[in-house]
Amino acid sequence: MPVIDSSSRATKSQIIFILSIGVFAISTAAIIIRLATEAAGLRGSGFSLFLAASRLTIASFIMLPAWRSLYQNLTAKSLFYSTLAGVFLGLHYATWITSLSYTSIAASTTLVTTNPVWVTLISWFWFKEKPSISTIIGISIAMVGGVLIGLDGITMNAKGSHVLWGNFLALVGSWAISIYFLLGREAQRQGLGTSLYAAIAYSAAALTLLPLPQFFATPYLGYPLSVYAYTILLALLPQLIGQTSLNWAVTQISPTVVTLVITLEPIVASFLGYLLFGEFPNSYAIVGSLILLIGVSTAAVGSQL
Repeated sequence: MPVIDSSSRATKSQIIFILSIGVFAISTAAIIIRLATEAAGLRGSGFSLFLAASRLTIASFIMLPAWRSLYQNLTAKSLFYSTLAGVFLGLHYATWITSLSYTSIAASTTLVTTNPVWVTLISWFWFKEKPSISTIIGISIAMVGGVLIGLDGITMNAKGSHVLWGNFLALVGSWAISIYFLLGREAQRQGLGTSLYAAIAYSAAALTLLPLPQFFATPYLGYPLSVYAYTILLALLPQLIGQTSLNWAVTQISPTVVTLVITLEPIVASFLGYLLFGEFPNSYAIVGSLILLIGVSTAAVGSQL
């Protein structure tokens, strides 16, 4: 995990470097999940929730050394914000992953990547952080790119007949991750270090998710060893390195910019998918990726990254 300290202001190059690491790391999640599902020979909400709960549980255990600094700069407010952020992180995983059982992957992905809009609106009304004109324009451009990427594979039939329910769950997932980032920023603004914040939030998220697989009759034991190896990799790479880097980034720059940068994840994931599985994106995804890059760059300039 990158050595990061939320207590001091980082340089522009440090922010870009750690954000780049974070985006690349979270972009590996889809690839690792694909490998895990192929190794298990299982698909569906139950197994997806097993992976989500397991990755957070393993990440929480790895973060145990951070609890040694529990009484350093810990306040009732920072503990409250951290725990609540973890609950919303768990809610994000639960709703977004479950949405894939009811609607198409394209629709779910498009809706869940609308979080820059919600972060901007919440920051504006809750924290009175009015976005710049460039940021608003950048968000608008990025959303157009996100919709075009979502159209990649839109002709695929949705899983099940409750499409509206699935779309709503994906939207709730976007709201949840938006609130997660903003609560995380507030927890760290209270003087809580990124490592301890992540330990508390991941633990709360794991406790939120652990009971859910049983509702789909999905066990935690009995899978091939390779499945557990991929689960550990999920905890190490996209969770500990990726998510923790982004947790730190929201203490340095606007959460709106961080969530906009996260929308680059489908581009990186598509490239990795092409290298590993030979999946080449269609023209919608290619054009959408270019537009998305323009939008993120515009918003970043507007926020003086």
